[in-house]
Amino acid sequence: MIAETGVSIVDQLTGNFWLAALLKTVGVLGFFLVVPLIVGYMEHKVLAHAQARLGPMEAGGFHGWAQLVADGVKFIQKEDVVPAAADRNVFSLAPAVAMIPYIVVLVVLPLGSDVFALNLDVGIFFVLAVSGIGVLGILMGGWASANKYALIGAMRAAGQLIAYELPLVFAAAGAVMLAGSMSLINIVEAQRDLWYVVPLFPLFVIFVISSVAELSRPPFDMPIADSEIIFGAFTEYSGLKFAFFLLAEYGGIVVLSGITSVLFLGGYLPLPFIPLPGPIMMMGKIFALSFLVIWLRATFPRLREDQLQRFAWVSLLEIALLWILVVAFAKVAMN
Repeated sequence: MIAETGVSIVDQLTGNFWLAALLKTVGVLGFFLVVPLIVGYMEHKVLAHAQARLGPMEAGGFHGWAQLVADGVKFIQKEDVVPAAADRNVFSLAPAVAMIPYIVVLVVLPLGSDVFALNLDVGIFFVLAVSGIGVLGILMGGWASANKYALIGAMRAAGQLIAYELPLVFAAAGAVMLAGSMSLINIVEAQRDLWYVVPLFPLFVIFVISSVAELSRPPFDMPIADSEIIFGAFTEYSGLKFAFFLLAEYGGIVVLSGITSVLFLGGYLPLPFIPLPGPIMMMGKIFALSFLVIWLRATFPRLREDQLQRFAWVSLLEIALLWILVVAFAKVAMN
């Protein structure tokens, strides 16, 4: 399953398999623990300015840059409360199940032509399969909480995943069809002449919308809906367990922004007039898409549950299928 093209810089510098595996593990975990915090800080500041506020200003001195670190310390100090009627084992395991899939996806996400942990020739299939596991953590948390509001939120999250996973997969399939490969490196390299956002713009929009919905981010945050069901599946969580759910959310934003960049925005490929190194370009695209996700939260109101489901099944799915047919006919015609 290891693709022939693309050799990691770690493998080039080290001839020892175990040393390379250790360095890659440290790199992936470091990336997951740092970049989502930056996105979280971005959200504080972007929402603040969108609402004519300043946002964090004190923690760390310069514009409150250490606010997320302070929040982490606060969560560690909070009491870990488990409801008396809860299934303690499942309740405790749920945050890890929600968070770990996004760490695993980072293993195959290329930040540069040689900056990645693993290049699978079924990379996008691996990404889509693993990223869908996170909702099991939400289901486990909602069911194990012994709380009706938490269970309603968990069921909403499961229904939302089922509804928006299909348009997401079809949108990704369009890029795979054009590239003729499921390897993320090969998909990026196939866009050297033209980024796929140009011929596949409708699929790009569908992929972004479906990604936001899978993360239960506004305006698709019905599984949380604080005005209706308190805080959904996370209602009974506190302390470090709740922090893990938040980290999974911001990690999901980073991961899905990275996959969107790979499929439609040329990944680490630079713009002709901005010849920056690949990893810098990739991170710039990730932060730009993360800003878009945050901007959507500040702009649009929450959808009703029936509107949310209808939008996926009646609109996005049909457009995605139609565009897949267009791509298939165009691919045959060009060959």
